[in-house]
Amino acid sequence: MSQAGHTGRDHGGGLDAAVAAFGGVRGDWLDLSTGINPVPYPVGEIDPEAWTALPDRGATDRLLTAARAFWSVPEGAAIVAAPGTSSLIVQMPWLSDARRVHIPRPTYNEHAAAFRLAGYMHEDESDAPVAVYVHPNNPDGRLWDTATVTDPARDLIVVDESFCDVMPEASHVWHAGEGQAVVLKSFGKFWGLAGLRLGFAIGTPHRLARPGCGAADVVDLAEQLGPWAVAGPALEIGARALEDVAWAEATRTRLARDAARLDRLVGWDLVGGTDLFRTYAVPDAAAMQEKLAQGRVWSRVFPYSKTWIRLGLPAPDQWDQLEAAL
Repeated sequence: MSQAGHTGRDHGGGLDAAVAAFGGVRGDWLDLSTGINPVPYPVGEIDPEAWTALPDRGATDRLLTAARAFWSVPEGAAIVAAPGTSSLIVQMPWLSDARRVHIPRPTYNEHAAAFRLAGYMHEDESDAPVAVYVHPNNPDGRLWDTATVTDPARDLIVVDESFCDVMPEASHVWHAGEGQAVVLKSFGKFWGLAGLRLGFAIGTPHRLARPGCGAADVVDLAEQLGPWAVAGPALEIGARALEDVAWAEATRTRLARDAARLDRLVGWDLVGGTDLFRTYAVPDAAAMQEKLAQGRVWSRVFPYSKTWIRLGLPAPDQWDQLEAAL
């Protein structure tokens, strides 16, 4: 069955559709169709003013300072916070006027959709002036090397690192301080707070701007997003979480342990993935998805593969349900 979201494009999630097709209520289900950390960062108490006042400059500065430190953003790079990485993805086509883009497939489909909507031709030729690399790739976990993401022949290189926080040593953030790379970071995946809607773009000030019209030479990405782009609670929670390095280190250890446990439990052939999701090959992915659904476990299958199935990680109290469904 389709897992398309409200955009009509293929995504994980869509638990309401699974409930409608297989029964039960949402509370019965274990949703493993996304790669979101099942043990989210503890939100804690939020300053009431974060809900009632327009976000002030100090809250934004704290968030960006914490982000710079956490990801070791180089001095030559600028960083822009946004209400979710998706809101940045739709802006990426406008950072170049080249009109041709290379997006190696299979990968996260929102990038191709954004460039198509902006009038680009989605081509597979390696010489397109704009390129997009998801690093590590979703759904197969492929990593892209330095030469690829720093190709001087490109006008713009988008590096989507939404799942890279489980392996910070692989990050290409350092290259965002020079050249044509723009690195995207997602808060929702690693910190498990996708509903908070928080994402970041990192690149040189020149690269985080779109060609202007008329008298304007360039239009800054932050200006495109408008004032108060990130909600007050997201500014406060995001800053607090990014400052909590000990939580991040402990979380990486747990996720690695649980990813290995999942591999052992299912016993399927591993295609690839990250410590937040695992993609496997089975004889019939649609049949396996339906089998798991009978046990109220929702998984991810792909329209381009009859054999690939992807599972996120269960929370500590959810492993028995997955094992029973298997």
